[in-house]
Amino acid sequence: MAAEKKWLVFYTASRQEKKSADKLVADGYEVFLPTQVQVRQWSDRKKKVEVPLFNGYLFVRETEQKIDLILKTPGIVRNIRHNNKPAVLHEEEYQTILRFLNSGYFVEADKQENFEKGEKVIITEGQLKGLEGIITGTGSQQKFRVLINTLGVNLTVTINSLALSKH
Repeated sequence: MAAEKKWLVFYTASRQEKKSADKLVADGYEVFLPTQVQVRQWSDRKKKVEVPLFNGYLFVRETEQKIDLILKTPGIVRNIRHNNKPAVLHEEEYQTILRFLNSGYFVEADKQENFEKGEKVIITEGQLKGLEGIITGTGSQQKFRVLINTLGVNLTVTINSLALSKH
């Protein structure tokens, strides 16, 4: 009996979603990278750009046995896990995302992870990527102060929750 293909969830390096997806498609994988067009303002012009709906994530329809091969793809950082198993985008969720994107409305993805005061977290993006800290309080609905112990000094930074992961 052949293993069932599922939409496995992978985390990519910053701004590497499209390149990683293109490489995976070239290697024969079925890839889902939901994107939408946004108008970006530069100092001298406006331009329409295609951006991922979920920054840093892409989905590959494959069996769990191929995860190690997929992780060798440039730009793929790790396989997202949930309850110590590979995270899966279920068919209903896949169809819902497609419906949102096909609606013609602008869609925003907001990470639903809730952090509590005293919880250990790790920074997953940006210049502070990899640093571990503790939530010391909420600054606003989407920002958190993180206490980082480095060289015996406490540093407090306000950081967007999208750049945090529970440790």
